[in-house]
Amino acid sequence: MRKQLLILWLFALTFQLAMAQDAPKPMSWKDVATWKSMPNGGYKLSPDGQWMAYVLTGIEADGELILQKAADPSSKKSFPIGNASFASFEFSDNSQWIAFKEYPKYAEKQANEKAKGKPLKEKLHLIKLGTEDKKTFEGVGGFSFNKEASSHLVINLPKEGNGEAKGADLLIYHLASGKSQNLGNVREHAVNKAGTHLAYSVDAANSQGNGLYLLTMATNSIQVLDSDEAGYQSINWTEKGDAFAALKMKKDKKYKQDKGTVLGVKNLSNPQLSLYEPAKDSTGFDQKYTISPNRRPMWSEDLSRLFYGIHPLVLAEKETPKKAVNEDSVKTAESENLSKIMADTTIKSIADLQKAIGKLNSGKSDDKKSNDAKKPDMTIWHWQDDRLQSRQQVLENMDKNYSFWAMYDVAGKKHIALQDSSMRDLNILPQEHYALGSDQQKYELDINLNGQNYRDYYLVDLKTGAKTFLFENFYLPSFASMPRPSTDGKKLLYGKDGHFYIYDILAKTHTNITESLPVTFVNVEDDHNVEKPLQNPLGWSSDSQYVLLRDGWDIWQIPMSGKESPTNLTQNGRSQKIRYQYRFGLDPEEKGIDLRKTAYIRMYGENTKKSGIATLAPAKKGGLAAGVSVLAWEDANLQGLAKAEKASVYTFTKENSNAPTQVYLTDASLSNPKQVTENAPDAGKFAWSSGVKLVDYVTDKGDSLQAALFLPSGYVEGQKYPTVVYYYEKLSQTLHNWANPGYSGTGWNPSLYTSNGYAVLIPDIVYKMDDPGMSAVWAVLPAVDAAIKTGVIDENKMGLHGHSWGGYQTSFLITQTNRFKAAAAGAPLTNMISMYDLIYWNSGGGNMSIFEASQGRFLGGPWENWEAYERNSPIYHVKNVQTPLLLLHNDKDGAVDFTQGVEYYNALRRLKKPVIMVQYLGENHGLGKLENRKDYSVRMMEFFDHHLKGLPAPDWMSKGVPRLKLGEHLEERAF
Repeated sequence: MRKQLLILWLFALTFQLAMAQDAPKPMSWKDVATWKSMPNGGYKLSPDGQWMAYVLTGIEADGELILQKAADPSSKKSFPIGNASFASFEFSDNSQWIAFKEYPKYAEKQANEKAKGKPLKEKLHLIKLGTEDKKTFEGVGGFSFNKEASSHLVINLPKEGNGEAKGADLLIYHLASGKSQNLGNVREHAVNKAGTHLAYSVDAANSQGNGLYLLTMATNSIQVLDSDEAGYQSINWTEKGDAFAALKMKKDKKYKQDKGTVLGVKNLSNPQLSLYEPAKDSTGFDQKYTISPNRRPMWSEDLSRLFYGIHPLVLAEKETPKKAVNEDSVKTAESENLSKIMADTTIKSIADLQKAIGKLNSGKSDDKKSNDAKKPDMTIWHWQDDRLQSRQQVLENMDKNYSFWAMYDVAGKKHIALQDSSMRDLNILPQEHYALGSDQQKYELDINLNGQNYRDYYLVDLKTGAKTFLFENFYLPSFASMPRPSTDGKKLLYGKDGHFYIYDILAKTHTNITESLPVTFVNVEDDHNVEKPLQNPLGWSSDSQYVLLRDGWDIWQIPMSGKESPTNLTQNGRSQKIRYQYRFGLDPEEKGIDLRKTAYIRMYGENTKKSGIATLAPAKKGGLAAGVSVLAWEDANLQGLAKAEKASVYTFTKENSNAPTQVYLTDASLSNPKQVTENAPDAGKFAWSSGVKLVDYVTDKGDSLQAALFLPSGYVEGQKYPTVVYYYEKLSQTLHNWANPGYSGTGWNPSLYTSNGYAVLIPDIVYKMDDPGMSAVWAVLPAVDAAIKTGVIDENKMGLHGHSWGGYQTSFLITQTNRFKAAAAGAPLTNMISMYDLIYWNSGGGNMSIFEASQGRFLGGPWENWEAYERNSPIYHVKNVQTPLLLLHNDKDGAVDFTQGVEYYNALRRLKKPVIMVQYLGENHGLGKLENRKDYSVRMMEFFDHHLKGLPAPDWMSKGVPRLKLGEHLEERAF
């Protein structure tokens, strides 16, 4: 009996161990390194909709490409693609081929990095769909099929060596015959839409054979279109692919820039070359300018004109002649100097001798400096500068490379400059009858100071180049107000004073198209310091007869004819709190919205957080008919609707907070969707959140808001769990979003926290003017109170985390409440007064515009509103802090200056408050280096594990790390 019981016990134990091994486990940060998943945009349908490919990649894992019949996932085949954060793969237009890159394996990269070897080479694989045929090309760069023809695969071969020539080999692979053709010294190449012709330029050693060439793909014949000792570049085909333009640039020693010529090629069967050489046009072209290489030339749609960029010529700097040097006198001086140094220095060791030689060399260097004329290295900051000097430095290269649009009438042989320094921006409108110019130079100083945007707008006649004023001092509270052209280029839609208008360019009339409607198109939920910002419009119809506008809930169709009334197409958005957000663009080549086709609209439930897809059908009389048909509506995040280019095959993606993003295959009705990907194949091995709750609450100021509450893995109703509260303005819409495991630049990943037994609460915050910090208090604390009532949150084990603006909210909240047991603030603003006058180094601009018109939400500067700035600055309430704080701030932070973190840390330290600041050398606003992202992710969870779960504190947290032991500490913790 005992033996039988022992056997049963051993069997039960073995079974339990096996079950424990198979049971999902919490994901550790080490597991993240080898986690494989589908990156954004990591899947494609073949044009005929019959095939599908997607990739799975990992940080420290080798990826794979999955190829399968679209409707039959069981047919999938896997191909290794090495270690890559993205993947490069393409189907041919005729759906007969797929080509994809294979990168070096992770182990190969590591070994090569350690050995400091040469860059590793990449492979290209070509597969004929439906067969086992696979061809591999070694040591490749970019690749592409020749578009519609799909008869050739064009492969860039990386240039070997560092010679003066800019060209490299280009491999043309004939798909039918399997033969390869090599074109040497190719600098640029481009295939037309039909795939019948390949235009390319040659750039060889000593400019021998440099020129512009045209390869006819079907006959394999090559024509030399132009040849010269020059650089040929910027090849640009027309959209139809019936012509192309290019530039020819020649050196001129008198100037810093090359001088340019514009080339236009049309009539491909018998190529006709048009050249415009400004140097030979002394009457029509200002010889102080030349063609710019920084703007690609292009043909007009009717092939009558060429458009290109011009910029001023700058004289080359003359070399300063060197003074003659008397070698004997130099040697004598050096000898005397050496004797003096030796006399003044006691030589007792090799070190003493090296010191003497160093003095001698230093003397030589000083003598050389004194003989050469040196310019000071400095900057002059003037109060009347339109842009801060730091901003000018950031934009220096862009300013140097700036060019003005110009035009050449081929038949009339006439050059026309379309803009100059008085009109810095120009947008050529569709069909090239007019261009819309704009300039903000008059307002730039004030824009940079207070963030309120103004511009002057002009219309340019592209037949004559004549410029006329359209708007002066035009206010732009948001991008929605910017004038945008109709698809025929003859009308402009723009926003002004809370309404939308149409400007008819030919009739020169302005018409308010929203004043009679019963709704407002102002974004009333925008709480920034701007006046009447409008909702972004959906755009123009393809026939220019309608515009589609959003009022924040519904979509309105506004006719241009005046014979129809505006129509609320979706009808129920406002009443049912459904936001009809945007239209899915299913045709990448469409111009405007084709109202003859069914429109697919993304839906979002403001109060339910559901999402879905609906359709609007074409109306018989033109436009779209009122009334939506809902095709999908779920408690999930549905998006990414796409269509096969040449078939009625559709895909969309679906995800949940605990279910990775997957692709679904369906038809035009979106009925019976079928999952066709296996994204994150290891997901079943790990424990994820047990679900979500949507928490409603009312702020202390009476605003009705919501919070997303993510349950911990293994959640048991009635039990309470440690909770991290995370925020950044409004984020409750992420209730159904999947957070793919990864090492973020902020250390935060909600999936890792819920997997490890934390609840995560993400509340919305809305803002009141002059109170950005207090607004967080008024919103977050009521959200926490409401969430505690769900029974999920352990009110004695709550932590706070936010980064950047969220870091500011965190650093402020802990000065106003002691309810949280720990807080982690990344790159926080801590002193609104000192921060106001600092620089946003990533852009070079000042912070004042951010404070007055963007996130700061203040009405004026500190000197106009001192009490409000103090009231909302964490540093002025620092004595109230009782919450242990983990502070992340990097020394090269270009958004929130490092001094903000230092100021807060020092104040807390002075008061002997529990604070730890971690700084990663050379890092910007978010962590970029993988090793740093790993390190901080682990430290932040260790911090919360100690304070919220009671786990032992590691030494770095309890004792700190002396500088001399830091290297040893980091080595011990390295993954």
